[in-house]
Amino acid sequence: MGLFQTAGAKLAYEVAGDGPTFVQLHGLTSCASREQRAGLDMTVSLDDCRVLRYDARGHGSSTGRAVPEDYLWPRLAEDLLELLDEVAPGEKVHAAGPSMGAATLLYAALRDPDRFATLTLMVPPTAWATRAGQAAIYQKSAELIEDHGIGAFVRVGRQVLPPPALADRQKERVPAVSQELLPSIFRGAGVTDLPSPEQLRELAVPTLILAWVDDYAHPVSTAEKLHQLIPGAQLQIAETPEELDTWPRRVARFIAAHPC
Repeated sequence: MGLFQTAGAKLAYEVAGDGPTFVQLHGLTSCASREQRAGLDMTVSLDDCRVLRYDARGHGSSTGRAVPEDYLWPRLAEDLLELLDEVAPGEKVHAAGPSMGAATLLYAALRDPDRFATLTLMVPPTAWATRAGQAAIYQKSAELIEDHGIGAFVRVGRQVLPPPALADRQKERVPAVSQELLPSIFRGAGVTDLPSPEQLRELAVPTLILAWVDDYAHPVSTAEKLHQLIPGAQLQIAETPEELDTWPRRVARFIAAHPC
């Protein structure tokens, strides 16, 4: 595993395999090593790809600061583009990520569309009209952790039922984030949002959107709106674990149809 120095953080990353580069991102409070257990690792059906995985700042083995502004999605997109300059200089890449990872990809692709051969946006998060409610949850979570510790946050999380597509998977309850950084990460997430509809209408990268039902933090409404806005985007919605299991093969076919 390597470490890449960016502004205010060292990003832990690893590269494996040969071929066109495929970047696998992760979601809020997760890390690269957890995505396969959650069914969100899109590399399992890929052949002949060079896979780049990394932990976002403040997550997993990456370092970070207790500064909410460091965790805004445009800042995370800057981290990704800087890491790509280090690991895959001048190369067009495929990329996939859930939730926070999907948001990171959108900002990165809008800033440098020539960098990306494809985008796979998994379970896009609340956005625009639905973001305010989620922001309030993040603020309360930050206060709970500061007042009562990360254990109290984990206990509250156990009361939340997973979406049907995750019914056969054991959810990771303990965040892959330190108690010191987690309140700032939540506060940063609470004041960021997806790019504007006007910006997304200009996105010129082949995009696949994968969503699941009955998840208030990742509503189908966001996926459907992105499908409407992004030119030529494809959308698939999973309702069962069996449908979720088809995602890696779907991503492999999508990438094969759009070679670098």
